Amino acid sequence: MKKTLVVALALALGTTTAFAADAATRKSSKSASAAKPAKAVNSIFNSDSPLPLHYPQFDKIKDSDFGPGLDLGMAQQLKEVDAIVNNKAAPTFENTIVAMEKSGRTLYRTASVFFNLQGTDTNPARDQIDETYAPKLAAHDDKISLNPKLFQRIETVYNARNSSGLNPEQIRLVERYYENFVRSGAKLSAADQAKIKSINGQLADLGTKFSQNVLKEVNDSAVVVDTAEELKGLSEDEIKAAAKAAETKGLKGKYLVKLLNTTGQPPLTNLENRALRERIYKASVARGSRGNAFDNTGIIAQVTKLRAERAALLGFPTYADYALQNQTAKTPQAVNDMLNQLVGPAVANARKEGADLQAMIDAEQKAKGEPTFALEAWDWAYYTEKVRQAKYNFDETQLKPYFEMKNVLENGVFYAANQEFGLTFKERTDLPKYHPDTWVYDVFDKDGSQLAIFIFDPYARASKRGGAWMNSYVDQSALTGFKPVVANHLNIQKPEGNAPTLMTWDEVTTTFHEFGHALHGMFSNVTYPTFSGTSVPRDFVEFPSQVNEMWADWPEILANYAKHYQTGASMPKELLDKVLASSKFNQGFTTTEYLGAAMLDQSWHQRAAKDLPDAKGVVAFEDAALKANRTDYTAVPPRYKTPYFSHIMGGYAAGYYAYIWSEVLDAGTVKWFKDNGGLSQANGQRFRDALLSRGGSKDAVQLYRDFTGQDPNIQPLLERRGLTTEGSTDAGK
Repeated sequence: MKKTLVVALALALGTTTAFAADAATRKSSKSASAAKPAKAVNSIFNSDSPLPLHYPQFDKIKDSDFGPGLDLGMAQQLKEVDAIVNNKAAPTFENTIVAMEKSGRTLYRTASVFFNLQGTDTNPARDQIDETYAPKLAAHDDKISLNPKLFQRIETVYNARNSSGLNPEQIRLVERYYENFVRSGAKLSAADQAKIKSINGQLADLGTKFSQNVLKEVNDSAVVVDTAEELKGLSEDEIKAAAKAAETKGLKGKYLVKLLNTTGQPPLTNLENRALRERIYKASVARGSRGNAFDNTGIIAQVTKLRAERAALLGFPTYADYALQNQTAKTPQAVNDMLNQLVGPAVANARKEGADLQAMIDAEQKAKGEPTFALEAWDWAYYTEKVRQAKYNFDETQLKPYFEMKNVLENGVFYAANQEFGLTFKERTDLPKYHPDTWVYDVFDKDGSQLAIFIFDPYARASKRGGAWMNSYVDQSALTGFKPVVANHLNIQKPEGNAPTLMTWDEVTTTFHEFGHALHGMFSNVTYPTFSGTSVPRDFVEFPSQVNEMWADWPEILANYAKHYQTGASMPKELLDKVLASSKFNQGFTTTEYLGAAMLDQSWHQRAAKDLPDAKGVVAFEDAALKANRTDYTAVPPRYKTPYFSHIMGGYAAGYYAYIWSEVLDAGTVKWFKDNGGLSQANGQRFRDALLSRGGSKDAVQLYRDFTGQDPNIQPLLERRGLTTEGSTDAGK
């Protein structure tokens, strides 16, 4: 799953964004030491980086800098909050809300670099810092969000917001502060606030352990293969990479198939050895529930119950009711209604696709004079590729030579941004890097002024979490005068030696997708940090990035980057036509595996604490939920099983539906572009002005209406995914 929006470290700005409450689940109330440093700490984070746009000084930052920087940052912010609380003047927007927006700069600088590096290039020292400071940061967050005198000032400004001469963005900011403080427990009794703090503390510890377990086990679960013959079907480069991976683990002469943090694994598409496919699949789905040191079932049971208990303290029947209140969906019922419109058509189409695969299996086995076998989850990708070849007369290996990675980025992704928005890019080699496998670019606006700095981090590594995402090191804000420094992260396997990086079509579209998030961050043009860039509801944040995927196969863009890496020849039109013709191929599978995970997320979070299982019941609960949700088609498992479902242990708890919810908006927007002339700077400027630049400063759905001139409609999405075929009888229910 494309995944963007790693949970923003909003706590560094004092619980000022919609993600603050979820960010706080990684922090705790155990320690009061965050406020105690009595003397200044010599830290590289004491002041803004002197590099262009305050780009981090990665070459000078040491792991030993993070602890002192976080300590100093927390102490400084608490001192700043004390000054706000003890201000003798009556509460105003400037002396309360704006003062809070300006607070915590050292903490923000330190936390943004630390947690971004923790996701993309961790090590044992950083893991230890994470474990140590998660509870301290939550305690710090609680001291601010549960400060009664501070809330009293915020409430005073809130009550006068419509009669104080504030502009719409300022009114929205006041409302955001008030809402976040209430959602953090500001109106609860002292006893219930103490319970909230205790829960936050436990959730902080558990969340850190869960994420570390996932990363450690995805490395620990790599499958050892004895002979190259067993890897038949993989490319020569892939086999060499497997041999190299085994050698680095002290297994010279063997081969190591690394896993990604998804249920499906890339080698399953081409591996001819069915027994090995089964081994890889079973190793993948067993992660987090094997009863070993990385078992996450106990953590899941505790986290989901604690979330439900916290929601109940705050007056919500379930955690989903709490989490969805400030999203565009608003209610669990709205989410259920939308998902249920899709699940019937999706599963029906998946079963039709499965029948095609079974027919191919039967025919092949008969031709070989061998007994047939039933289609299993580890067979799907392999036979799907065969069916694709039979139906469209091409396979993924024909595409890859036309998708060399840097060419895709510079002559595809960047070129599209130039044609749509007038942006230009220049690679920088003088700025320090946190890892050598990253590229850095200056981004210039169409008037030639610098807009942002962009970091591209494409390769998988043992120190990097799975998935693909965008993050921000520096957020745009007129209040601070800062311009954005943003990064995109992928998990593409790096080839051995000097071999070129040739991408799959999915990796190409993921690159366009993540750059859509980057554009959202780079185009931000708001006054207050709270609203900067991608600080929008999580069921809206995927929308701009999904729109950007449309340019991947837009003829003008594709023709500029789909060039053979050896000859420079353009991709033949007949191959492109086949790619486009197959766009709805396998959508039953794709939609069903996604819905399996999204509805599983809701099943965990639409329950009261008393209705949730203990550790021993986690697997059975998941099986029952898949059945109840009608996604229990065994050949199509959920994209993530709960024990390695990192999204819902972090900021996407009760929110994994956001991708498909956003795609409803995306499909409508793509239709608008096509109906209004397609790729043009005029259309791009409208998109930028009406939506991309506004961040969270205006209601998300209203931004969509401002751009398209209409309300969201699910029909374009159903058509895009080919889910309007006859027999899909559940559509609309």
